[in-house]
Amino acid sequence: MIVKIISDVERIGRNTVTIRFSWDQKVEPGQFLMVWMPNHSEIPISISHTGPLKGITIRSYGETSEAMIGLRKGDRIFFRGPYGRPFDIKPGRKLIVGGGSGMAGLLPLVDSRAYGVVSARTSSDLLFADRFAEGHVTMVTDDGTAGIRGFAIDGVKSLQLDEFDMMYVCGPELMLKSILDYVAHKSIPAQFSLERTMKCGIGICDSCSIDGRQLCTEGPTFSKEELMGMHEFGTTRLTESGKRIQIGRH
Repeated sequence: MIVKIISDVERIGRNTVTIRFSWDQKVEPGQFLMVWMPNHSEIPISISHTGPLKGITIRSYGETSEAMIGLRKGDRIFFRGPYGRPFDIKPGRKLIVGGGSGMAGLLPLVDSRAYGVVSARTSSDLLFADRFAEGHVTMVTDDGTAGIRGFAIDGVKSLQLDEFDMMYVCGPELMLKSILDYVAHKSIPAQFSLERTMKCGIGICDSCSIDGRQLCTEGPTFSKEELMGMHEFGTTRLTESGKRIQIGRH
């Protein structure tokens, strides 16, 4: 377990913070940490800042994440990693599609040539839309409070995909599935970062299994060709207890 002192905490939304800390370790876009707090469970969190000052961006969605967003400068953070297969970064113009907190893991890919489709339930939940150059982002909200009213796929459909050399996508699995179905037989190459239940991060517990592959070690990033061959993608997942259920059910 690695222990670091928090250098800075930035609140970037109503229930979201970015925690920064110094760590002399190479990390790559798409990788994640298993983060722990005393008296709470470990949870996987994407690395949102990969420079000399590392960072993770946390949105409250459960007991552990709720406790983490209460951390302050000078507090300690406990974690293991980095884990996972990173994005295979290609030269050229990027299309970056992030849904909800999924945008955090895509942030290291944003540069002056990147174009973003940033989606969330409502305007206050949009994450890192301001990190794209002016005129290089399409915002999408479920309730229409910012940008297009609809879902991430609606933002993607509004663009000319042949203008981009690579698409990178992260967000809820049903969102990813809708985008995969749309681009499956188009010429644009695409990489997807999946979010699933994960307990160990090192390929032992099988909680993140998808079509017999361990998300934590063989993913979380996959090409569109890999996902097209996965029958469980977008259809079923494992619960904390190991029961397989339809995605969208609890």
